[in-house]
Amino acid sequence: MLMKQLIEIFDLLDRPDASGAAVQAYFDRFGGMARTEVTTLTGEKGTTDMVRITIPGTDGRLAGGSAPTLGILGRLGGIGARPEQIGFVSDGDGAWTALAAAAKLADMAAKGDRLPGDVVVCTHVCPDAPTQPHDPVPFMSAPVDMVTVNAHEVRGDLDAILSIDTTKGNRIINCRGFAISPTVKEGYILRVSEDLLNLMQNATGRLPQVFALTDQDITPYGNGIFHLNSILQPSTATAAPVVGVAITTQAAVAGSATGASHTADIEEAAVFAVETAKAFTRGQCRFYDEKEFARILELYGEKTILQTQGRQK
Repeated sequence: MLMKQLIEIFDLLDRPDASGAAVQAYFDRFGGMARTEVTTLTGEKGTTDMVRITIPGTDGRLAGGSAPTLGILGRLGGIGARPEQIGFVSDGDGAWTALAAAAKLADMAAKGDRLPGDVVVCTHVCPDAPTQPHDPVPFMSAPVDMVTVNAHEVRGDLDAILSIDTTKGNRIINCRGFAISPTVKEGYILRVSEDLLNLMQNATGRLPQVFALTDQDITPYGNGIFHLNSILQPSTATAAPVVGVAITTQAAVAGSATGASHTADIEEAAVFAVETAKAFTRGQCRFYDEKEFARILELYGEKTILQTQGRQK
């Protein structure tokens, strides 16, 4: 359970003066158990504060050890769309979930429950992200381009990544709660991780939900091809296996809608992220089968072209 962390993080984010500095001050109270970096990024449509929180493990790379490192990314355009919308928008669910998971992991570590490996949580904080005109509510955009965001999110030695993003405006996955994707690695959509399905089932008490992916979804933005949303964009910038964690609804909800974030769903997704961190850094959770992936490459070759803008005329 991490209701306490959810409430505390939401109080930091649901305000017009939300900032990376405020998030950093919150995590500073955990001392060395949460090492926070804040970088202000500027784009053509505004600025945002990129927040990177590292919870060091007892046997992780920061300690000179060999335990694997998990990345948890909160994907979004912005947590707010001021002045068009007042308050926290649905698009901010990824940031809320990732930061709540970071707060729980930092609190655990401060109390003595440290994980073997490092966990890196990255998201950005923008209370006034741009929107695109649309009736009845404006769509969310982002102040900074996707390439810049990807570069900050996946830097460093991440052995696997959970990419958390609101995924509510579609007809691909229509249920309340959250769903996971198949594992994506170097242009391949691999089988769904059985270990992650087990962890999801434990976190929700329900049968797991998986959303469909296409090759289009795992190509970079800007190529003129349809994408479900940006949830798998980190996979275009890393060789690490990436799994999308989609915050979902039964009815289509715009990312710019306020009052559309459901606490119970956010908590379940955050608990799943924490439990994945526990299992993965202990070597008890595989995102993909390494031997099978090697066999796939032997039989069919690389598909890393899908991580690029493709052939240019």
